[in-house]
Amino acid sequence: MAGVTGAQRIVLAMVCAVAVSTVYAIQPVLEAVGTDLGLPTGALGWLAAAGQIGYFAGLVLLVPLGDLVNRRRLIIAHLVLVAGGTTITALAPNALVATAGLATAGFFAVVVQVAVAYVATVSTPGERGRNIGAVTSGVVIGILGVRVLAGALGDTVGWRAVYVVLALLCLALAVAVRVGLRPDARAARGRYARAVCAMVRLPVTDRLFRTRGLIALFLFASFGTLWSGLALPLGADPWRFGTAEIGLFGLVGLAGALGAARAGRWADRGHAHPISGWSLALLFVSWPLIARTEPTLWPLVVGIVLLDFAVQAVHVSSQHLLTAAHPGRASGVIGAYMACYSLGSALGAVTSAWAYTAWGWWACCLTGAAYALLGLGVWARDRFHAGDVLTTRTADRPGV
Repeated sequence: MAGVTGAQRIVLAMVCAVAVSTVYAIQPVLEAVGTDLGLPTGALGWLAAAGQIGYFAGLVLLVPLGDLVNRRRLIIAHLVLVAGGTTITALAPNALVATAGLATAGFFAVVVQVAVAYVATVSTPGERGRNIGAVTSGVVIGILGVRVLAGALGDTVGWRAVYVVLALLCLALAVAVRVGLRPDARAARGRYARAVCAMVRLPVTDRLFRTRGLIALFLFASFGTLWSGLALPLGADPWRFGTAEIGLFGLVGLAGALGAARAGRWADRGHAHPISGWSLALLFVSWPLIARTEPTLWPLVVGIVLLDFAVQAVHVSSQHLLTAAHPGRASGVIGAYMACYSLGSALGAVTSAWAYTAWGWWACCLTGAAYALLGLGVWARDRFHAGDVLTTRTADRPGV
């Protein structure tokens, strides 16, 4: 494949996995961090939100740089700075310093979007979806896999070890990117302010982005509802699972997400829109299974696999369509798209906690299913909108 080898895809997928891990690693060890730093329970939410807030700011302020400067150099710089943020967190003497470290790591963790834009740009049109699917699989691996890592290290060595390991991995990957990836041979062009403005205007000016951004919002709200709330029923009667045991459910999600790896190849064949439709329907179907946590957990396990398969399939298809439609500004488009993802994840986390506190796990599942249905509705409205056939064909054609 021109531009990207199998080894390079692995390196970029690992960049995505480790970078996004720094945002989500706090969740499994949140109580331990709060106890160690003397933070009251009511303030733990701010600690958990610090990385997400930094990440959202990075999407708006940093990702547009990927369309203006050498992306390989940008990836290396961001990895080093993420390592700096995680190091600050690991050594933090108090909650304020820890919050600053988490926000810094989250701010530069948008290296994920730069990596996706890099691989989308150097890929041939016929393999763009396959390569995006391989690289973005690292995002799901990071979000779910870090739960297992943090749970295991938090219960044995301590929560600070989690961030030491992540810092070392970031530095090692910076070296691997410097050695293993070819330079992004583009001359710097355009102005930063113009790139940011173009990204902000996308929801108003671009119908394809508007549709895919809304789908991403509801898709990751459904995803966030599951993974932000799952520890609540599993930690309660009758299961009473600990942090490490709950973290192992991340492996179940990984199985589903990795099963969707072929979604990129299907998108390369022009099936991105149908894949999105049936995957959103599958997302909705997964929730009645997830709602069943007694007397056995097998329905929950099957539901998690289906949910993560569906989320990854839609996610890859959306990024394939957007980068094909906007090849000249892939970084900005992916950054704006991921801002919708970030808002959706936050929405899912907030409503999940509220629903569980008010009515229990069944209400969380009803909320997650409602988000899935809203996403499917957005897809259906766009698919059957007047003139949609022409829009679909144009969007599916690389380089348009």
